[in-house]
Amino acid sequence: MTGANSSESEPGTGRQLPPRRRFLVPAVIILVVTLLIAAVLWLRPGGDQGDGDSVSTAGSSVDVSDLPPPSEVAVPDLSDAESRDPEDLLADGPVDAPVVLVVFTDYQCPYCARWTHDTLPALQDYVERGELRIEWRDVNVYGEDSVRAARAALAAAMQGRHADYQQALFDGGEIRSSSQLSDEALIELADDLGLDPVQFAEDMHSEQVGSTIVDNAARGIELGAMTTPSFVIGGTPSVGAQPTEVFTDQIDEALEEADA
Repeated sequence: MTGANSSESEPGTGRQLPPRRRFLVPAVIILVVTLLIAAVLWLRPGGDQGDGDSVSTAGSSVDVSDLPPPSEVAVPDLSDAESRDPEDLLADGPVDAPVVLVVFTDYQCPYCARWTHDTLPALQDYVERGELRIEWRDVNVYGEDSVRAARAALAAAMQGRHADYQQALFDGGEIRSSSQLSDEALIELADDLGLDPVQFAEDMHSEQVGSTIVDNAARGIELGAMTTPSFVIGGTPSVGAQPTEVFTDQIDEALEEADA
């Protein structure tokens, strides 16, 4: 079993990742929530309630009265997930926007495709008003097809077309097949979108692009973003392609706090 401070390899690259120290806080939250769910199931009417005072999990007894309600479980501040790098080609919106949304995604994740198609357009209004900056981080947990697509998206960004290329990869809220994510298919897509295909191919296979993609994926995994899509909104983590209003509400709340 790997220790908490041992290194891991990033999927599809062999690159050693830094220790996932920041994942320890979310892990504690997950543990507490798991215990709370177990308590509800154990003590629900008609269930096997035992003495009604404790829940047995993993060979130990947990006193239900000692568990905090979910509303009181501390949420970690992950503001350091924001880069606010003015040279970041995978970002949209002003570097000094009051709220930053960091999106951990994967081009082989169907929920990422759905979120990008259904929810992202509503968030662009905040970007255009200068209220929101979106920073994209491809974690590539699905393997080599994801890595190639991420490299291609960054190559498109180097020609100022990241948003267009991303939308094409998630056309209609659907992911592309493996054959549609080959080198040839990705270069052909760039050509179809009016990019310089020769420059695109050169950038896609460049050491600079490869290094950036590996570093972004490592950063996401270090933060525990193994489930896609995952988000950090104004420093607060969120998981899953939830309804659009969940994100607009969170952004509105973060804007109010920034103005306070």
